[in-house]
Amino acid sequence: MGASPVVAQAICATLIAMKAAILILAAMALSAQPPAQQSKQPAPPRDGIPSSHRDDTRGYNDTPQLPGQKWKVHDMERPRAPKVTPGPLASAAPPSDAIVLFDGKDLSHWTQTPRGGQPQEPKWKVENGYLEIVPRTGRLVTKEKFGDCQLHVEWMIPKEATGTGQARGNSGVELMTRYEIQVLESNENLTYADGAAGAMYGIRPPLVNPARPQGEWNGYDIMFEAPRFEDGKLVKPAYFTVLFKSGGKSPNTPPTPPRNP
Repeated sequence: MGASPVVAQAICATLIAMKAAILILAAMALSAQPPAQQSKQPAPPRDGIPSSHRDDTRGYNDTPQLPGQKWKVHDMERPRAPKVTPGPLASAAPPSDAIVLFDGKDLSHWTQTPRGGQPQEPKWKVENGYLEIVPRTGRLVTKEKFGDCQLHVEWMIPKEATGTGQARGNSGVELMTRYEIQVLESNENLTYADGAAGAMYGIRPPLVNPARPQGEWNGYDIMFEAPRFEDGKLVKPAYFTVLFKSGGKSPNTPPTPPRNP
C-alpha cells in the first residue's frame, strides 16, 4: 500500500472460458568471445532529472533484465504510455452470472492479511457505497479462490492525496497474489513506465494513459487466464488483458513465467 488512500467500488468477477494460448520462448545464445568494450553515451536528462539520478519518478538502470524484452524492470529509458483524453466512464449492473465481490455495503466476501500475519476481518472503510484503503492494515484477499476470470474494478485517487512517483495513491489489483495491475495517480504524477496506472507492474506499461484526474473514477476490465501445470511443470503461462476504461489497454501478454505453486 502507498502513503495515500485509494477508494474502489463495483467489483465483480465472472468465470469465463478462454482460448488457449501458446508461448514460444526463443533462447538466445551468447557468443563465446566477449564483445569489444564500447563507451556508452550517458542518457539525456528526463523530466529535468539527470540520468545518474535513480528514483521512482525517472526509473532505474541497475535492475534485472525482463525476459523476452529489451527493457529492464522499471527501466529509466522505457517510454511512458502516451496520454489520451478518456471517454465517459459508464457504470452498469453486473451480468446475471457475475459474482459480486463488493456490493457497496460490506466486505463479507473478503478477508485481510497483514504483512507477515494471519488472515483477519477486513479493516478497510466502507461508506457511501465505496470502500477505502486504511494504510498499513494489510491487503484484501477474496475468500473464494478463482482461476480464469474476468474482473471489473472501479477506483479513484482522492483529491487530497499527495506525493510523487510511487507515493501518490499507490495500490494494485493482485491476481493469485503474484501478478499485479497497478493503481496509481497517473493523470499528472510521473513514474517509471511499467509502474503507471494500468501497467502490469514491473513488466509492461499500458499502451496509452487515459487516467482521470484525482477525485474522478477510473475503471479496469481485467481478463485473466491462469497458468497451467502438468506433473509439476509449467505447460502454459498466465495471460491477462487489461482494458483501462476507457481508451487504455495493456495487451494480452504473458507475465514472467510463474513457479509451480
